[in-house]
Amino acid sequence: MKFAFCNEMFEGRPMAEVCAISRRLGYDGIEIAPFTLAASADEVSAAQRKEVRQAIVDSGLETVGLHWLFAGPSGLHMTTPDEAVRQRTRDYLSVLLDLCKDLGGRVMVLGSPKQRSLVEGQSKDEAWKNAVEMLSSVLDRAGELGVTICLEPLSPAETDFINTVSEGMEMVRQINHPNLKIHLDVKAMCSEPTPVTEIIRSVRAEDVGHFHVNDANLYGPGMGEVDYGPIAEAIRDIGWDEWLSVEVFKYDPDAETIAHKSIEHLRSFWPS
Repeated sequence: MKFAFCNEMFEGRPMAEVCAISRRLGYDGIEIAPFTLAASADEVSAAQRKEVRQAIVDSGLETVGLHWLFAGPSGLHMTTPDEAVRQRTRDYLSVLLDLCKDLGGRVMVLGSPKQRSLVEGQSKDEAWKNAVEMLSSVLDRAGELGVTICLEPLSPAETDFINTVSEGMEMVRQINHPNLKIHLDVKAMCSEPTPVTEIIRSVRAEDVGHFHVNDANLYGPGMGEVDYGPIAEAIRDIGWDEWLSVEVFKYDPDAETIAHKSIEHLRSFWPS
């Protein structure tokens, strides 16, 4: 198993410094939120892309990929009836694919709850159709770049569109493209009525594109009530042995402490 963390909890610190901390703590990779590099992915210059990738390589880490894809710029939405907005969003998704490739990443986690929620008066069927069309339109390009888009189910508190892994898998199967897979996130799975372990066992390793580890309390694994023993067992049962990436939403007491506690807990189940 390989371990990574999402870089936004270190936002504002130089990439070389963040990578050095990551490597010292025993991580294998780093996952990047594009908004930590620039307000918009198309503002990340070729020189900056090269510099970021080199800092990661020089530290002995790997770039896992991107997440928080539509956190910026404003005005993006993937399910809206507004065709012009969907086109801008589609175009921006293509920009993100290029950024991911340039940074050495291979996965893009598609969460962005506000940018996929149903707009007023919209039916779920219409939103579903729009999402299917948008994703289908970029997946061949993703394949050319060697990037997998990972569809992330999120809780009803965050969005009203694709709240369960079962729903996410329905879309993945409908589109049926090798560069679209399901994304598993412990925090999000905790919001489902089905136990997390059963959700994990409901999919196959080949269905999964990426995996975020965290706690329902928005901190890292081992920093809340979520029992990772059964989760680790379920992960082994389906044969997932790629990345486990720490994504947190509360950054106190500080990023380094969270990163340290998280990997320490993960290593208790997957010793190096």
